[in-house]
Amino acid sequence: MKNVISLLVLFFILNSCSPGDDTQYSYRLIPIESVEIPTEFTLGETYPITVHYTLPTSCYHFSSLYYDKNLNIRTIAVETLVETRNNCQELSAVDGARTETFNFYVTSNGTYIFKFYQGKDDQGNDIFLEYEVPVTH
Repeated sequence: MKNVISLLVLFFILNSCSPGDDTQYSYRLIPIESVEIPTEFTLGETYPITVHYTLPTSCYHFSSLYYDKNLNIRTIAVETLVETRNNCQELSAVDGARTETFNFYVTSNGTYIFKFYQGKDDQGNDIFLEYEVPVTH
């Protein structure tokens, strides 16, 4: 076991960034293009929700799903880590296509409103793909 840990540590040291590596990184939200979501929920059950999005270049990497809750409203966005470098390659719709799935546990009655980030409009306002999902008993 000690040898395995030593090999892993050595691997990460040899593959880490060198002190001269001046690549800059930033986080960006990218649009969710479509969603697979149930049409209704049952209280106390868990449901998978899948989002589809496209990475625009090879410099974009999935970081996490931004998830905010306010009462029965859920706001979801794809957060990416973006490398700032000159040799980024444009990705085709096929090569950049990605999906992420999260599990949603239903904790209250009523209707849930899901707002999936789709970018900004011409005035710079956030736009969302919205779904209302009722909770049935």
